[in-house]
Amino acid sequence: MHAEQESIIRLTSFITIFVVMSLLETIFPRRNPTQSRPRRAVRNLTLVAINTFVLRLLPFLSAVAVSIWAQSQDIGLLNLIEGPAWLEILVAVVIFDLLIFGQHVATHHIPILWMFHRVHHADRDLDATSGLRFHTVEIVFSMIVKCLGVVLLGPAPEAVILFEIVLNGTSIFNHSNICLPLWIDNVLRWFIVTPDMHRVHHSVRIAEANRNFGFNLPWWDWIFATYLAQPNDPHQTIALGLPDSGPTERPETLVGMLAMPFRPRQRSSRPKGNTSSLSEGASRRAPLPNPP
Repeated sequence: MHAEQESIIRLTSFITIFVVMSLLETIFPRRNPTQSRPRRAVRNLTLVAINTFVLRLLPFLSAVAVSIWAQSQDIGLLNLIEGPAWLEILVAVVIFDLLIFGQHVATHHIPILWMFHRVHHADRDLDATSGLRFHTVEIVFSMIVKCLGVVLLGPAPEAVILFEIVLNGTSIFNHSNICLPLWIDNVLRWFIVTPDMHRVHHSVRIAEANRNFGFNLPWWDWIFATYLAQPNDPHQTIALGLPDSGPTERPETLVGMLAMPFRPRQRSSRPKGNTSSLSEGASRRAPLPNPP
């Protein structure tokens, strides 16, 4: 597959999913925003453009390119095992999702990674643009992790492209400010992380922010006992963002987002608190999706 074909497929998918979710959250909003939605959208999408430009300057950091090379050299576990193409793609997508889950957990518990991941959590509102709001350094780190995973697994380029599309799409979906009927949310939680499920993760309460790490599949949170069905406060009023974000950080500006990890106060900052101590009224662990 040529680079141009990959870019067209990914860009078309991204625009389609983003436009659809933006329209749905405008028509069926879950919460009232605390900030100007257009201004936030401009800031968050500008950061996306910067991240895309930086990755273009680092062509060797391409999971698809690495997968093409790995296949040509018969490198990776899947290149050593014969099996149907559909099964290979399915296995690759599931394993990569577990890899990203592990990376996400690491960004909350390793101080230097949390310095950059805080930029994502500093958003005091959640919508479709929030699922794309990541510091440039974190994006580069994430791509390095993906490339290493590709080398070890050796998936087909089509599997990598599919995973990238699914990951971007579900990130936009589960960060969106869309109000889903309760029965639909409960059904979807068996297969995909829903907006209500992921909103818990963006709570200012540390015990809630250290739950529901999944971006795509909800199963890892069940397996590793990090699933929390509902937050202590109603979704319409739950406080989002960082509990220790001071006025000098100015995370609401583009420059502030990029400079946030490098401010002296934040160099030793990391999530604090006992991740297993949940506030009163919240479920400690739930192996299956529960209603609010």
